[in-house]
Amino acid sequence: MSTGRVVWTKLLRNLVVLALVTGSAMAEDPAPVTTADPAIPVDQLDLMLTPLTQDELVVEADGWLQVLKQRVQAVTEAKLAVSRAAAEKAAAQAQAAKAKAKAKAEAETEEARPKTPDASSARAADEAEARAAEQKAEAKDDEKDKAQQRIAKLNEQQVLAADRLRVVLDALRDKGGDPGPYEEYIGAISKLKVNWYDPEALWATFRGWAVSEQGGIRLARNLALFAVVLVVVRFISGFVGSLVHRALSFTKQHSDLLRSFLVTLARTAVWVFGLVFALQMLEVDITPMIAALGAAGLVIAFALQGTVSNFAAGVMILLYRPFDVGDVVTAGGVTGSVVSMNLVQTTIKTPDNQMLIVPNADIWGGVITNVTGSDTRRVDMVFGIGYGDDIEKARQALLSVLSRDSRVLKDPEPMIVVSELADSSVNIATRPWVRTSDYWGVYFDTHEAVKKEFDALGISIPFPQQDVHMHQAGS
Repeated sequence: MSTGRVVWTKLLRNLVVLALVTGSAMAEDPAPVTTADPAIPVDQLDLMLTPLTQDELVVEADGWLQVLKQRVQAVTEAKLAVSRAAAEKAAAQAQAAKAKAKAKAEAETEEARPKTPDASSARAADEAEARAAEQKAEAKDDEKDKAQQRIAKLNEQQVLAADRLRVVLDALRDKGGDPGPYEEYIGAISKLKVNWYDPEALWATFRGWAVSEQGGIRLARNLALFAVVLVVVRFISGFVGSLVHRALSFTKQHSDLLRSFLVTLARTAVWVFGLVFALQMLEVDITPMIAALGAAGLVIAFALQGTVSNFAAGVMILLYRPFDVGDVVTAGGVTGSVVSMNLVQTTIKTPDNQMLIVPNADIWGGVITNVTGSDTRRVDMVFGIGYGDDIEKARQALLSVLSRDSRVLKDPEPMIVVSELADSSVNIATRPWVRTSDYWGVYFDTHEAVKKEFDALGISIPFPQQDVHMHQAGS
């Protein structure tokens, strides 16, 4: 054989070996690296998962799924052992009861008739069979108890494996993977299945769960943490609300309505974040809840179109501040004092003490009259005198009435002018300026004082009258 041919033969053989080795390596599935220690702490597992890619996380998820499956299989086998032990115990108890009944019947028969060796021997055999059956029932009861204890421990291991699989699934979801099938498996095996026809098994299951580190103790710890978080969140919410209120109190640029809204918004935000954190203490996965809310957002928006409109109007009212709490306004077709407001509606109290709830869209969509928006107001009054009365005398009488009232402002000066020559009277417009809070007091008191002053000075206040001229027909 030539040298060249030998070289080519060796080279071909090496290539074949290399291809076989490479193909074998490529055909071998990658093995998970985090399942080496099934009891690995969750924080360490989370750190180990950080640098892994999506494909590598799928391998880890498959590995932990196999671990969980093994734990579920062990729990299933233990439950089958409990079921078989319970069935064998029931059969042994039935056999013991039957043997006792037979021995009792033979004893009664033996008392009624003369004793014979065969009858005594049969009764002794039945009694021995009953004792053996009772001992078997007790042995099966002990076997059942041990299996129940083993189930409690296996359940803890199953919960631990499920927890670690959830950590892997969270990492897989964060990196764009689909954890759906794994989560469906976890949900399916996590359902509590209890044999309600076996009270002993039911009580043993509950007792084992209650004292289990991953069962009742874990739930009690989570509930305690949930309650503590809510208490802390309530304290923080009040503190943040007070802080925002104090910060907004240093400036007068914000209305009381806006200040109240911002304080409420800050407290609500703290409560929302606190509730999310508290639910995590209960190990509640809020991701499906958020997804469901997002999917229902469009439907809710269509269903609450009016509410959304009121919400937008409420925001505009808070930003532009056409009125504040305590202001007397005419808006949305009603007149009264503003009691409170939120982003949907405004509460207005009428002068006769009725509480009206007005949608913000109705207020913002119409004319808003802020009656008490200014510090001072002009009181517009008209007093009529007779055509035969002295106008100057009446003017001086009105000035005298206004000057005696300390609530009437000196600046600007009151205006007293003849405004109309009416059918029955000469009308004198009287317009003093007062503080807004004194408006109605001055209005009512001035009318009473003018009537008394005119009566004292002999100035008449005519009432509407009409002259009727009679014409006789034919005259």
